[in-house]
Amino acid sequence: MTVADVAHAIAGSVVGAPEAAGNEVGGAYASDLLSDVMANAQDGDVWITLQKHVNIVAVAQLKNLSAIVLIGGRQPNDDTLARAAEHRIPMVTTSYPAFDVAGRLYQLGVRGRRAS
Repeated sequence: MTVADVAHAIAGSVVGAPEAAGNEVGGAYASDLLSDVMANAQDGDVWITLQKHVNIVAVAQLKNLSAIVLIGGRQPNDDTLARAAEHRIPMVTTSYPAFDVAGRLYQLGVRGRRAS
């Protein structure tokens, strides 16, 4: 499954680095706490969050995440979009809440993964 597939499944739009929408998705992680994501998200995960500030791109880059999914109709600010484009981190925006995003991805076989 790719980031583009995720976007389609959650009626989302790929922004920030749309050319990276072909990134493979290995799993998913949902959290709004940056330190939690840094400690627990896995390489290749999509990150489901309501955060939209520029620091989310740094966390996604640090953890080598496939994409960031912004829920509830939130849109990233211009600085966040620029940083995402610079580091080729695609962002998916959707009007769905986090619970629905996680549920839809789970139905498609995307799972959360435990840290080893």
